Amino acid sequence: MNFNELPDRRGTLSYKWDQREKLFGGEDVLPLWVADMDFKCSPAIVEAVVARASQGIYGYTIKSKEYVDAITGWFQDRHHWTMDPSWLTDSPGVVPSLSIAVRTLTSPGDQVIVMSPVYNPFYDVIVKNERIIADSPLILKDGRYEMDFVALEKHMRDGAKLLLLCSPHNPGGRVWTKEELLQLGDLCLKYDVQVVADEIHCDLVFDGNTHYPFASLSSSLAERTVTCLAPSKTFNIPGLQTSFVAISNPDLKRLFDGEVSALSIGSVNFFGPTATIAAYTQGEPWLEAVLTYVKDNHDYAIQYLGEHVPSLTPVPSEGTYLLWVDCRSLGLAPAALKRLMYRDAKIAFNEGSIYGKTGEGFLRINLACPRDVLAEALTRFTQAIERIGS
Repeated sequence: MNFNELPDRRGTLSYKWDQREKLFGGEDVLPLWVADMDFKCSPAIVEAVVARASQGIYGYTIKSKEYVDAITGWFQDRHHWTMDPSWLTDSPGVVPSLSIAVRTLTSPGDQVIVMSPVYNPFYDVIVKNERIIADSPLILKDGRYEMDFVALEKHMRDGAKLLLLCSPHNPGGRVWTKEELLQLGDLCLKYDVQVVADEIHCDLVFDGNTHYPFASLSSSLAERTVTCLAPSKTFNIPGLQTSFVAISNPDLKRLFDGEVSALSIGSVNFFGPTATIAAYTQGEPWLEAVLTYVKDNHDYAIQYLGEHVPSLTPVPSEGTYLLWVDCRSLGLAPAALKRLMYRDAKIAFNEGSIYGKTGEGFLRINLACPRDVLAEALTRFTQAIERIGS
């Protein structure tokens, strides 16, 4: 497992690499933006997918007991969450699952709570389904995001009946503690608020932190929770479109499954179950190695920025392979920050305003790349900052 090697993804229809001219204005822009890794998958996954491909017929595919057991076994062993197989529904991705949940658990005009800055599709699945965003901004305190329980309670008291929870948090890198999640859960129970938990980053947690599935905290919280999951972020297989939802409440699951059926999107990708089985039964050593490498990249980036541009303030991550950096000291509007990246530095991080107004002046850096690539991107970025200051 050589994570220092950069696979050449140019010309492979890569969403990350083959749109640099279109999105950023040049083929020489280093892309550290969209959340996929520049690491080859676990050899176990590659071998399983190659063997599957060698069959030569790529027909309609069904789930197997081995597939379901791989999922439930992984979450039992890694997260101490006992899933019943009857809770699971397949979907083409976590974002479609979020949209389906919003459609089935609310009506047009209803308020849906988000905690900004947050993964930008959260806004889309609310607005494009004609619901109203109820924003409860996170509080950045001593370099760490916290939930604003006063603001959350006000939204619930004012009638919001659904909350979209990002856990672990993207882009802020928080791995919520059990105490924080229980306090949030108490409010949801008090005001009869349902929760859609996006836990796609649940396996990407650094030592010293623990991910707690929201639905695992109590039976009463499980009854009001839709948990959206996938091996795609963990094992770098988003292109296989393999994802699933866990819903223990049979009434909620019936509603969710009804929408999946109405949209005819419940079938599984030909390679999805095969890759998922390999990932969850043989991929853990690869994952542990990735976490070590990414954490080293994380520490390197924070140290580098501290030495070269001390006016910027990275927000240390507790999980994910993303680093959120406060660049407000530069005094640049979103458009100017993009110009600094794309035109002057020839790098592409994510500009923070896409995660909500509270993200303006921030950048999100994808750390899941070889160290040399990260070092080059940070060098280009800091040198461009120095030029505008000279």
